[in-house]
Amino acid sequence: MTLDNIKEEIEKADSICLLTHENPDGDAIGSSLALYIALKRMGKNVDIIIPEMPKTYRFLPYVNEIKIDSQVERYDLAIALDSATIKMLNGFAKYFETAKTKITIDHHSINTMFGDYNFVNPDSPACAQVLIVVLSFLGVEIDVEIGTCLLTGIITDTGGFQYSGVTAETFEFAASLLNKGVKVSEIYKKAMNTKTKPSFELYRTALSRMEFLEDGKIAFTYINNEDMEKYNADVGDREGIVEAGRSVEGVEVSCFLRETEKGYKFSLRSNEKVNVAKICLAFGGGGHIKAAGCNINEPFEVAKIQMINEIKKYL
Repeated sequence: MTLDNIKEEIEKADSICLLTHENPDGDAIGSSLALYIALKRMGKNVDIIIPEMPKTYRFLPYVNEIKIDSQVERYDLAIALDSATIKMLNGFAKYFETAKTKITIDHHSINTMFGDYNFVNPDSPACAQVLIVVLSFLGVEIDVEIGTCLLTGIITDTGGFQYSGVTAETFEFAASLLNKGVKVSEIYKKAMNTKTKPSFELYRTALSRMEFLEDGKIAFTYINNEDMEKYNADVGDREGIVEAGRSVEGVEVSCFLRETEKGYKFSLRSNEKVNVAKICLAFGGGGHIKAAGCNINEPFEVAKIQMINEIKKYL
């Protein structure tokens, strides 16, 4: 049984490294911190490496112990969380590849099972909800600190419990945490309803550029590096912009494009009919049915046209 193997590898490891995907969201950070706290309480020597840490999640416990890099040449155990492929590991796939043992814990349906042991549940709405099962098997009590991290992951990856992937277990777990003293409403406010000033400015800029294509079925907008510099924004300040288009009546796919060093990163969200994971897969990306992303390393207009043409195939 995979969980038996995971428990055995954790117990015998002298050094453990936790990794997650690039441009980490609330689920990636919440899951990583929850497991970090749990492993520390088990007496393990563990590093959590997240080079890009959005300011939005600075309220989470143990956030100051996150590292942006490591000097360890080889870990006994590397655990990748909320990552469908090894390419997503923040440019630090080397720590995963060189570890003696590799474990993945995830909820993406396109997970490539790139670990020695893989615990993946594509029916779970968040990696944090998958992690609940793992922590229970490890015998770790989910207290207020761990619960705060897990619930942050669940709230952000379910859009505040509004996506179709939410299960009865999701609400049962949230209720149990509320009974333990986890401040659900406070987490919701900080993770979902609070923007930094740069985040607000980027959001406003993106809204001003929004186009509605294909009879209003596609919402498209973008920000570039000049915008990031103008508002002194960091990586987390871009989060949530893609949701603005999805909220407009008649929109089937919301498409948000941002400039990268090599080209453009696309974030897609869908409402009812379109599987955006399939769209992004055409460009080497992926994700979930209603939330996915990919990179297109072409000039702006070329990248935009390629993406819009691919989306049109699914409308």
